[in-house]
Amino acid sequence: MALQRVLQVVGKMDRAGAETMLMNLYRNIDHSQIQFDFVTFTDQKADYDAEIIELGGRIIPILANNPIERMLKLQRFLKNNPEYKIVHAHMSLSNAFHLLAAKGAGVKHRISHSHNTSNGQSSVVKKLYEKWALITNRQIATDKIACGKLAAQYLFGTTKDVLILPNAVDVDTMITKAGHSRDYLSKTFKDDGLKIIQVGRLNEVKNHQFSLQIAEELKKRNIDFTMYFVGQGPLEESLKATVDDKNLTDQVRFLGVRSDITEIMAGSDYMIMPSLHEGFPVVLVESQATGLNALVSDQVSKEVDLGLELVKFLSLNSVENWVEHLISSKEHRYHNETHIAKSLKSQGFDAATNAQKLSQIYKSL
Repeated sequence: MALQRVLQVVGKMDRAGAETMLMNLYRNIDHSQIQFDFVTFTDQKADYDAEIIELGGRIIPILANNPIERMLKLQRFLKNNPEYKIVHAHMSLSNAFHLLAAKGAGVKHRISHSHNTSNGQSSVVKKLYEKWALITNRQIATDKIACGKLAAQYLFGTTKDVLILPNAVDVDTMITKAGHSRDYLSKTFKDDGLKIIQVGRLNEVKNHQFSLQIAEELKKRNIDFTMYFVGQGPLEESLKATVDDKNLTDQVRFLGVRSDITEIMAGSDYMIMPSLHEGFPVVLVESQATGLNALVSDQVSKEVDLGLELVKFLSLNSVENWVEHLISSKEHRYHNETHIAKSLKSQGFDAATNAQKLSQIYKSL
């Protein structure tokens, strides 16, 4: 068959949840049959750009001042490049604009992919936009994919005719790598004591200020610990200022964007995720693959608990409750690796298997 090029609309290919999931699939796709190209809405270099080019993909920047201009430019691009028969959009409510652009350009197959269970909208204007975007997504998408049932319910209002494609990882590689990296943080940073990580973009929804309250309480109790923030984002400078103000510079490390996430997880005692809301974050699949305990906000989808006794949901009402769980025990740290692999694969979290499923969808369109 002729090479089929699929246009993925993602905004920017940084090392974030949906983008990492997409790369896990991309690496496992048969590139002699299917190739991904990526529409981004920035001309800034992103974390995965070099690997995309190496794998034969293209980065297509579309620069605009507002969503309407962006939509019109995307429509014009698609009209000028009719080889794209499939547009696959990954930007939640914004998919509405991208699907409208694809329809206006005559693209027959328009996939809306839901990665979130909420959008955190609050104001009247934002609520109106959310309502319009949800209706448009449901009407314009010819095919629907979601990372979980709750994400499907949010964007599409139903799970009917929605492919549930879990946020998959390279299970065998992660488990093997983790098994050789249990002392990774100790060796790399020479830190002793309790090692706590938070992996995610440094923005408001990830609630890093809550994590710093945890760090402050741990220090107050004279607990020997180090907290590592993995990621970058708009709140980095304000978070660093808070760390300085609270005299936590010896306890909190900002690691930035990393390519050694598996090793960092393997060397940690706990991961925390006090997010204000989430869909099905791939980072929690990764943490469970490495056998790492995670304390997670009760605002995160319960679907993320994969039955390995490694996820504990806690309310954001009590910092002290999080602290008690962090210092009380380290049970389950070295989970049975064979059991982990079997469980994750049976639940659909293996990237190679999911890449085959996605390939079959593309071929059938």
